[in-house]
Amino acid sequence: MPFLGQDWRSPGWRWVKTEDGWKRCEPFSPALGDENNQLNDISHTVILTGDDEDEEIYSAEDCELAAKKRKKDHFRNNTDSQCFYREKWIYVHKESTRERHGYCTLGEAFNRLDFSSAIQDIRRFNYVVKLLQLIAKSQLTSLSGAAQKNYFNILDKIVRKVMEDQYNPRLIKDLLQDLSSTLCILIRGVGKSVLVGNINIWICRLETILLWQQQLKNLQMNKQVNNGLTLSDLPLHMLNNILYRFSDGWDIITLGQVTPALYMLSEDRQLWKKLCQYHFAEKQFCRHLILSEKGHIDWKLMYFALQKYYPIKEQYGDTLHFCRHCSILFWKDTGHPCTASDPDTCLMPVSPQHFIDLFKF
Repeated sequence: MPFLGQDWRSPGWRWVKTEDGWKRCEPFSPALGDENNQLNDISHTVILTGDDEDEEIYSAEDCELAAKKRKKDHFRNNTDSQCFYREKWIYVHKESTRERHGYCTLGEAFNRLDFSSAIQDIRRFNYVVKLLQLIAKSQLTSLSGAAQKNYFNILDKIVRKVMEDQYNPRLIKDLLQDLSSTLCILIRGVGKSVLVGNINIWICRLETILLWQQQLKNLQMNKQVNNGLTLSDLPLHMLNNILYRFSDGWDIITLGQVTPALYMLSEDRQLWKKLCQYHFAEKQFCRHLILSEKGHIDWKLMYFALQKYYPIKEQYGDTLHFCRHCSILFWKDTGHPCTASDPDTCLMPVSPQHFIDLFKF
């Protein structure tokens, strides 16, 4: 039975019917078009190479094969190219069916969900960085060649953004540190074929990561011009309310270094107690009690001690969502073609770790 309208199983490619059957349209670029014209002109001629004694004559079929190979190399060697899709969602399926052959991979999902644009949104920036960090720790070998290029292109944009905006450099430093450590281990195990691609490419990527780390290490924060009220001009109770909104202990310490008043507020025992109670359970407190010289619980040291043993709660301005009815992963703002009568009841926010777990088979 023929499908009416666009084939929902298609990933968005355009197809043209020819005498030999349906063929997929290749993306067109001016540079590639000029190259194709040159190759077409060459394909109708006879090429002579070498000396007169050792002449080698290439037929039109050989030239056509060479043209196809050059087109493949054009896309393969273009490190700035990425996969772009109209739909910013992906159907997550883990087994073959009559309608869908194969299964969805982590690299495919990484390419389809448009993380390159997501890092420009301050609500999604931390989410994408955390996801890249988890991939660097455990799933780097699962990425295909195209997904690898996309991964490092996005990473390059993140570093550029941090260098320009000075936004959350500590988070990026942690990501690069985990990525460089993982690559050093994997490169040593190249005999086991643990990395997809040429080892020299990975060595160049490792050198690029080390260069990024040096650039972030030498990053100088721009001094803001005071055009009115500043943070230090706010009343103490408002500054205290700001500190109580933080969910990361390192952010509290960093803000406490701005002024003496903020330092005093950042050392409040009640503040660190609330932070510990937010992230950890009371049973976990009893296993790692740390007392001060006065016999009181040192909640600040408790927080960092518990952080080594237990995961902390993560907060993000925006996350990916999964529709249990359609089995589709998507950004909530972009939506997806849901067929449920009440789509909102089927949505489930997806944490970075849950995203990784969706593609473990």
